[in-house]
Amino acid sequence: MYASEKDYWRDFATDARRLGSPFYEQLALAVDGDTALKALAMRGRPGQPPANLLFAAVHYLLLRGADDPLRRFYATLGGVWAGEAVLPLFRDFVACHEDEVRHLVETRVTNTNEVARSCVLRAGLAALAKRESLPLHLVEIGPSAGLNLNWDRFGMRYRRGDAVVAALLPDAPLQLDCEVRGPLMPPLTPVPHIAGRMGLELHPVDLLRTEDRDWLRALVWPDQPQRLERLDRAIAVFRQHPQTIHGGDALALLPEALAAAPPHAAPCVYHTIAVYQFSAEMKEALTALLVTAGLRRPVWHLAFEFDGGDGYALTLSRHDGGKIETHKLALAQPHGGWLEWLLP
Repeated sequence: MYASEKDYWRDFATDARRLGSPFYEQLALAVDGDTALKALAMRGRPGQPPANLLFAAVHYLLLRGADDPLRRFYATLGGVWAGEAVLPLFRDFVACHEDEVRHLVETRVTNTNEVARSCVLRAGLAALAKRESLPLHLVEIGPSAGLNLNWDRFGMRYRRGDAVVAALLPDAPLQLDCEVRGPLMPPLTPVPHIAGRMGLELHPVDLLRTEDRDWLRALVWPDQPQRLERLDRAIAVFRQHPQTIHGGDALALLPEALAAAPPHAAPCVYHTIAVYQFSAEMKEALTALLVTAGLRRPVWHLAFEFDGGDGYALTLSRHDGGKIETHKLALAQPHGGWLEWLLP
């Protein structure tokens, strides 16, 4: 997702600034000058983003009670950060807990489950429903804990400035806010009828395990406590409405998952900021699988990913008889904070 390994930490800092985390922006720029910390962060599995792993490992240990002066700068732990340089304390913390941090970096993956992305997903599925009359058989690639499989159980407030221009499920226990940018209003209806839903996840998150829940929480950026609160609420929703998640290689599992769609349903594969971890060969394989499945019956593909151009884009494709029809529906903030609809 970033230009090069050389520029990685600076690019991460730029992303952190755009996504409203000045704390991680400053920390990433500081780590860029620390050879030892960068080497430790690079011990993660292939394809895993080093900054997310290193920062989450420290956050995880703090969330689990590690007593250290660094805590007072983490808003998710009740602290306050006012621009202070935290690298010395961060470096000392890693040195004191080096074995634990290394183990987490080497064994964990970025299972981020940002449920506000459901605001973007909701608009994309409404656009799909305008084109498809059959119920949808939903297959999510890389769902992590599967929280966004419950996209239609979250309340959503779409805003322009201070005005709410659309409110969905206002009584839901979790309310999400999304700013609408640009002149067009995203479609929010009709809501497609869902014939079934499942996730395909290489590293499933078991929400019954405290360690897995804490790691999921640790991936939230510490100066964004509101994200941690909505994550906890989304976990509570999932416990009430658990969804099926199949563990394993999504590309190996996808043909069977698509074949499981009943005759009266339209298969739809979707993913939100997940395929960036795929290699170029894996992305080509995904397209080939969708083309092959589309030879038997139409298959939809809704993708919210970094597109290398305008930023993070929502695209909708239809695979039918070897033909692919693709529309760029929207641009959006990767955490779902804003949405700019493009398609009239």
